[in-house]
Amino acid sequence: MKKILFSAVIVMAAFAFTALPEELTIGSSIPNANKKMKDISGKEYSFSDVKKKNGLLVVFSCNTCPWVIKNQQVAAEGYGYALGKEVGVIVLNSNEASRGDGDSQEKMKEYAKAQGYKYPYVMDDNSTMADAFGARVTPECYLFDKDMKLVYHGAITDNPKTPSESTRDHLKVAIDEIVGGKDVSMKTSKAMGCGIKRKS
Repeated sequence: MKKILFSAVIVMAAFAFTALPEELTIGSSIPNANKKMKDISGKEYSFSDVKKKNGLLVVFSCNTCPWVIKNQQVAAEGYGYALGKEVGVIVLNSNEASRGDGDSQEKMKEYAKAQGYKYPYVMDDNSTMADAFGARVTPECYLFDKDMKLVYHGAITDNPKTPSESTRDHLKVAIDEIVGGKDVSMKTSKAMGCGIKRKS
């Protein structure tokens, strides 16, 4: 009987660990468009505040994940490309369980300065937005069109593991397509990275 109970506890614990919110589907409206989030500058921004005439790029990221670090160059290029095409950019740090470590507000400030961020880098308190989007990893991109409908979700390029060997810039292509009034040809790709550190 003890063995059965122990096994049941293990199964329930595993389920609790792996159960994540449902992922936002292509065509969905952006969740919580007007909810304010605190930027590292102390200002507050909502998705509606940051959106530009051609849409909005939402990125779940952090300071510490090796995948974020190895994709820094392609990220900077992709996010800068979005701004140049009148697509707003906002980066969210949802690692609520790591606020006392490398994902504190002070560390976020240091990281953003080092990376030359020209867009809001906000704290996603209690991983609320990550839950609303069903975001899993860092980095993970969500591109919305001018009507704030999701048109692309996934990785920055086709090779997150070795960005220098990428052959397709998924994000840039999708941005060009929405700016040109076209349907996005590749709507999803697999985002690879560190799991978002939600509080248990």
